Parts: sequence; C-alpha cells; structure tokens
Amino acid sequence: MPELPEVETVRRGLHKMVISKVVKTVTFDWPKSFPNAPADVTQFLVGAKITDVRRRAKVLMIDLDTSYSLVIHLKMTGQLVFVGNKAASRQHADGAQGGDEQRTEPYLNTVKGAAQSTTQRSAANINSAGSSAVRQVDEVLPERFGAGHPNESLIGELPDKSTRVTFAFSDKSHLYFNDQRKFGWVRLLPTVEIPNIDFMMRVGPEPLSDKFTAKVFITRVRRRANTTIKAAILDQTVLAGIGNIYADEGLWGAKIHPATRVRDVSDARLKTLHKELRFVLELSIEKGGSTDRNYVNAEGKRGSYIDFARVFRREGYGCPRHPSITIIKLRVAGRGTHICPTCQKLKVLS
Repeated sequence: MPELPEVETVRRGLHKMVISKVVKTVTFDWPKSFPNAPADVTQFLVGAKITDVRRRAKVLMIDLDTSYSLVIHLKMTGQLVFVGNKAASRQHADGAQGGDEQRTEPYLNTVKGAAQSTTQRSAANINSAGSSAVRQVDEVLPERFGAGHPNESLIGELPDKSTRVTFAFSDKSHLYFNDQRKFGWVRLLPTVEIPNIDFMMRVGPEPLSDKFTAKVFITRVRRRANTTIKAAILDQTVLAGIGNIYADEGLWGAKIHPATRVRDVSDARLKTLHKELRFVLELSIEKGGSTDRNYVNAEGKRGSYIDFARVFRREGYGCPRHPSITIIKLRVAGRGTHICPTCQKLKVLS
C-alpha cells in the first residue's frame, strides 16, 4: 500500500499535467475499477474540465468544473500514466492500438457519442482547453510520465492488458489508470459529498498540516493508551497516511521502542515523535517518495528516500547513532519492524 509521500508525489505530478484538460471520452474494461452510473458519466465527466488535483490521506481527488470529482485509490498495483498529445500521436502513427473502441464497455458507446452533443458548457470547455495559454503549458511539460507500480506499463504502449480506465482529453492526450491486481478504483462523486464518505469521516488529520500540532497529536494518540505506540500511529483514524516505513523511521528518531504502550510514553517523548514523523515525511516528499517495491514517483523515476533511511530495511547494518550496534528486525503490531536495540529500549519513557 502506498504511504502519504508516494501519493503526494503522484498528486504533484498530475497537478502539473492535467489541469485545464477537458475529458472527451472515458473507457474501461473492469466494472469494479470504474463503478459509476452511465448517466453520471455522461452528464458530469464527459466534456468536463479538470480544475484541481488534491490528496486526502492516501486517496487522490481530481476535481471537475461540473462540481464532481474523480476519487482514486491506487491500492497495491495501481498506476496513473499520462501520455501527452504529441507522444500519443507518435504511438498511433507507429501502429500502436489506441484501444478505446476495442475496449469500450457497451454503455460507453453512448458516452462517447454524448461528447459531441453535450451541453454548451462542454463546447466552451473544449475551446478554453485549446487556448494559447494551455498550449504553452503543454509544450514545456514532459510528453509522458508514470506514477505507481513500477512495471513496463509505465513506459510501454498504452492501453495494455493492465489498463482498467482510459481518459481521453480533447487535445488528444490521455490519462491511463492501470492496475494489474484490480484492487484499485476510480469513482465519480459530487465534490461536496466526498467529506461524507465513510473513510473520509473516519480518517485522522493530515500530519503535515499546520493545524496538526504536537498538542493535537498527543491528544489523539492518548486515546489508544493500551495499544503499542506503533499500532497507534499506524491507525488511520489517529492520523492520516502513516505506514510502516515512516512509523519505523519516526520511532527511531524519537528513541521509542515500537512495542512500548502509549500509556508508558511521556508527553515530552510524544512531542519529539510528532516532530520526527513530520521530518521523515517531508524528507521523503523532497526525495520523491520511497523506493519500496511498488512505487515510483510522478516522473516515472524511483524515489530515493529509502537510500537515506536510518532503520527501515537496514537490519544487519550499523545504527547511525551507534555504528557498532546493528539494526534488528522484529514484529510489532503485525508488521515487520526495524529498531536499534540501544536507541530504542522497551521501558517507560519519560
């Protein structure tokens, strides 16, 4: 599962590439990947202009000028690959299959036809997308980038056998949602209803938000007094987007053994943990995300954070603080966990 920095690098890449793009057609080959009503697709997606790309926890949101949004979860093997109009033209000229007509679900034939007869709003959007300002942006941006599971689909001809959803834009560029294991999804929802989704109502605050102070963190963690500190910070209802990598890194930075019960950690030490979690998240975003097996950054390059990790996947290597002491791996909260046995002793922490 991607963690917050990986999804944030995807968001930043998409924001550069797809703002002001107008959706001309959408096709899919797996209903669970695109579980949307045909009427909603016709009315609120085809002909709509992209106005923003946002992230909440590990979920992406692409906002449209119809007051609807595409809510996207990559899950384990999802990818988002943008192919610019010039690259797409070359691909088709070289004999690659466009695939839209061949891979279209039956009702999408209606949707594609609607692209030509949608409202005046659609035509206005298409004209707007053809403005010189937008064309200038297209010319200076890369013709292609891939984000997500690092397989050949990031650089190969698309659509391919892993492509679940294809968005064709009015300028002939495309955005492909690929997903080998078919766990991810793209949902079309009214933008105002997104905060009311069950997940959104339960998920904790963003750890890099200015509002996520040490006081807020301590208050939320204390609600899990009898659990281990690692389980508490992995709990998405406590705070959003923290996964195994950044939990291990933050706990090492704060000198807290992951199996320590929350009740046995002082407020002062929790304040340090708050600071360390924010530090490792910001560092990872700066480096383009982790190089964990399933994610690359928004330009199709492997992130470099893991190269700078202090403990994660460094078992057998020396601790950065105590080079003569080797990092060990154990199991806490059901997850593989990396610690320095000298830095992170299991005891009441004052």
